[in-house]
Amino acid sequence: MKLSEHAEEILEAIWVATEEKGDFCLEIEKTGVSPDDPAYAELTANALVEIREGMICFRPEGKKEGEMTIRRHRLAERLMMDVLNIRGEDGDSKACKFEHLLNEGVDTKICTMLNHPKTCPHGKPIPPGECCEDARSKGDLGIVTLTEFKSGQAGEIAYIQSEDSKKMQKLMAMGVLPGNRITLMQSFPSYIFRVGYSEFAIDSELAREIFIRKEG
Repeated sequence: MKLSEHAEEILEAIWVATEEKGDFCLEIEKTGVSPDDPAYAELTANALVEIREGMICFRPEGKKEGEMTIRRHRLAERLMMDVLNIRGEDGDSKACKFEHLLNEGVDTKICTMLNHPKTCPHGKPIPPGECCEDARSKGDLGIVTLTEFKSGQAGEIAYIQSEDSKKMQKLMAMGVLPGNRITLMQSFPSYIFRVGYSEFAIDSELAREIFIRKEG
């Protein structure tokens, strides 16, 4: 179900304000969306909420939709911080805009890329998706750092996470780019890996900044 941005913001507001209380009702004036906004009619038409006596409450279907909406928001926050290294108010603002692009399927890919995080950067729980349950049942670690590899293991580079632009440039010059295949040749005393036909040696600090999607 594709809802308008304001409709999703209303669902988020109800979830955030009430997730600890468990009653899933909120005063309309506290949603942050004007009472005359057509998003309310959109939500009631889709049987996601009920509005009565100045309160807006989840219907069972709306509770599930709200859960998935907050999941997308908190995954977007993790993406901003963990991968793009955008933090603070700027990260929160960009996450609010980006979450609306995470339609069904995209959020699963991002969740898998982030290795199925359980909390957002603020410590709030991220509702698990089917991909999380599936990964746990299969013991799938998803994306891990190069330091988690054993000699001989290979995978696809998912992303590089570094706040140091010089380190980033060094790794990119070695061919450590998203989508490239990487094989760990040795892990002690230094990490030696192969990308393409070339082999490189790096220390553990730099190896921890290379995130890889494991094979098989």
